[in-house]
Amino acid sequence: MSATLQIDIVSDVVCPWCYIGKRRLEAALASPEAAGLPSVRITWHPFQLNPDLPAEGIARKAYLEEKFGGAERATAIYERVRAAGRTAGLELHIDGITRQPNTRLAHALIDFAQRSGADASDVKERLLRAYFIENRFIGDAEVLAAIAAEAGLDAGAARAHLDNPEALAVIDEADRQARQMGVSGVPFFIFNRKLAVSGAQEPATLVGAMRQAAAAA
Repeated sequence: MSATLQIDIVSDVVCPWCYIGKRRLEAALASPEAAGLPSVRITWHPFQLNPDLPAEGIARKAYLEEKFGGAERATAIYERVRAAGRTAGLELHIDGITRQPNTRLAHALIDFAQRSGADASDVKERLLRAYFIENRFIGDAEVLAAIAAEAGLDAGAARAHLDNPEALAVIDEADRQARQMGVSGVPFFIFNRKLAVSGAQEPATLVGAMRQAAAAA
């Protein structure tokens, strides 16, 4: 068994199933069934569900019309999502979202945290909470710099990173590589670069995959 279990997670910050999947992974790692697994190292990778949205985002109503054909169908879909969220301990305030963001900058903030050696999972959590629970507009660089400060990061350095075209090009390339690998939906978990699990699977399924990947190392 390997000394460290590498978990690569491809996800977006406006994907409710990514938030639920994060919670289910945390439950899996905390479960008695995970006893004996190696220490875990998590790396986050970007995937933009809506890469063509303008940088300033669009009104949520217009987004729902285009994606789901209107608010009525979206309501039915999101009610199932909210119910799944509750099973993972999340009360998602989806109806409070007024503007759909482009997530390129939010992914760049996660990348900044990882490059800084900070707790990128904490930054990821703060972004998901900001969007789904606090209904903050996470497509705005100033909002993201504030979230960076809340996470204990240097807000000025984070803001400069978000303004850096080279940093944004890294996000674009990582997104492209994920699609080239065949990732078409998120969350997408890769354990020890050997075994992949797609979707917000239940904790037992994730534990099984982790044990299998660790044993094969």
